[in-house]
Amino acid sequence: MIDPYTVREGGERPPPATWRSRLGHLGPSVVISGSIVGSGELILTSSLGAAAGFALLWWVLMSCWSKSIVQAEFGRYVVASGDTYLRALNRVPGRIPGPRGAVSWTLWFSLAAFIPGVIGVGGIIGGTGQAISLFLPGIDSRWSSTFIALLTSVILYNGSYLRLERVLLVLVAGFTAATVISVVSMQFTDYRLAWQDLAPGLDFALPAEHLVLALAMYGSTGVNSAELASYPYWCIEKGYTSFTGGNRSDPAWLHRARGWIGMLQFDVWVTLLILSCATLPFFLLGAGVLHVQGLRPQGLETVSVLSAMFTQTLGGWAFWLFGAAAFCILYSSVLAGTGGISRYAPDYLIEFGYIDRRNLGARTRWTQVVGAALPVASLFFYLLNPNPIMLLTVGALMGALLLPLQSGATIWLQRNVMDDRVRSSAPVHFFLWVTFLFQLVMAMLVITYAVW
Repeated sequence: MIDPYTVREGGERPPPATWRSRLGHLGPSVVISGSIVGSGELILTSSLGAAAGFALLWWVLMSCWSKSIVQAEFGRYVVASGDTYLRALNRVPGRIPGPRGAVSWTLWFSLAAFIPGVIGVGGIIGGTGQAISLFLPGIDSRWSSTFIALLTSVILYNGSYLRLERVLLVLVAGFTAATVISVVSMQFTDYRLAWQDLAPGLDFALPAEHLVLALAMYGSTGVNSAELASYPYWCIEKGYTSFTGGNRSDPAWLHRARGWIGMLQFDVWVTLLILSCATLPFFLLGAGVLHVQGLRPQGLETVSVLSAMFTQTLGGWAFWLFGAAAFCILYSSVLAGTGGISRYAPDYLIEFGYIDRRNLGARTRWTQVVGAALPVASLFFYLLNPNPIMLLTVGALMGALLLPLQSGATIWLQRNVMDDRVRSSAPVHFFLWVTFLFQLVMAMLVITYAVW
C-alpha cells in the first residue's frame, strides 16, 4: 500500500541534472540545520572545550563526521521505499505486543526515549530564555523561557514556522560567521592557538572525568538521533519520495529514484558542511578562551559565561552581539527541533494502530497538537531544574543510546527490504557497519555510567 503522505499520485518529476537545479531543490538540510546548529554546539561543545581543553578535538571531529552516512543511507531507503521513519523501524524483526497488535521492539525503545528528548528541549528553551536575559537583566530567565515556550506553541500550532525558520537561518548563518571571525581574532590576542596546542587533541585520549560530557556532546552534536528521525519527514514534505513515484515497475522509476537519491546525498553534504563550520569554532573558543580562564558554564549563568568566548576575542562590545546571536541560534534550534518532533510523533499513533495512515487530516491535526504541547511540556522541566547543561545532557545521553538502533536498522532495511537496484555500494555498507559498531560502544559506555 502506498502511503499518501509519502507518495502523492501523479507527483513524479525528473531529477535535477545540473548543480544550479540541485541548489534549487535543497531544503531538508536547510531546515534541520536550524536544529543542528544550536544547543549542542553553543552549549555542550563549548562546555566540553572549557572543561577538557583541546584534549578531545578528535572526539569533536568524530561527532561531526560519523553520523552523516546514516542520515544519507536511511534517507536513501525512505526515498526508494516511500516509508516514513517510524514505519521503517516497525519493519525490523522482533515483535512485542502493543495496544492494538504486535509492533517492533524498536518502536517501544524509541518511544521510551521520547521523554528524555522532551527534557533536552527544555534545556534549549532555557538557554534561549537566558539569552534574552542578557539584554534584559531585570527579567528572570524563567519568565523569558515561559514566553519563548508559549510563542513556539502558537507558531507550531498555526504551522507558520517554516517562513520564520528561513529568516532565523539567515541569522544563524551570520552567527556562525561571527564565531569563525572570533576564532580568527583569537589569533591576535593572548589566547592565540599554535600547533602544539592542537596536537594533543589528536591523540585519541578520552579522559574518564570528562566522559559524561563527551558522550552528551556526541549525542547532541552533528546529526543527532532526533534529527535522524525527523530528516526523512522533511525529505517527504520537500517531495523527494513523490518525485520518485510509487510504481517501481515503471521503466522510468529507476532513473528517477537514482536521481533523487543523488539529490538527497547532495543535501546531506550541505548539512555536513554547515555543521562542521559551526561546531569546530565553538570547541576551539571554549578550549582556547574559557578553559584558559578556568570558566565553567553552569546553571542560570550558562549563557552569560559563554559570552566570554566573544568578549575576550572581539572586545566588550561583542557581549551584545553574542546575546543576539545566541538567541537566534538557540531559538532556531527550538523551532526546528520541536517542529521535527511534531512531524514524527503522530506516526506513533499510526504504527500502534490508533490512526489509519491514509487519514491525512488526522495526521495534520496531531502534528499541530504535538507542536503546541511539546514546548510547554519541555518548559516544565526547565522550571523544575533551571540548568540547561544538565537538561541537555539527559536528552543527549538518551540520544546516544538511540544512534546504534538507527544505524543498525539502516543496515537491516537495506539488506532485507530495499530494492536491490538502488542499494548502497559495498564500501558504503562497510562504513555503515563501522559507524554502527562505534555507536554501539558509545551506547555501552552510557549504560555503564548509568548503572554505576
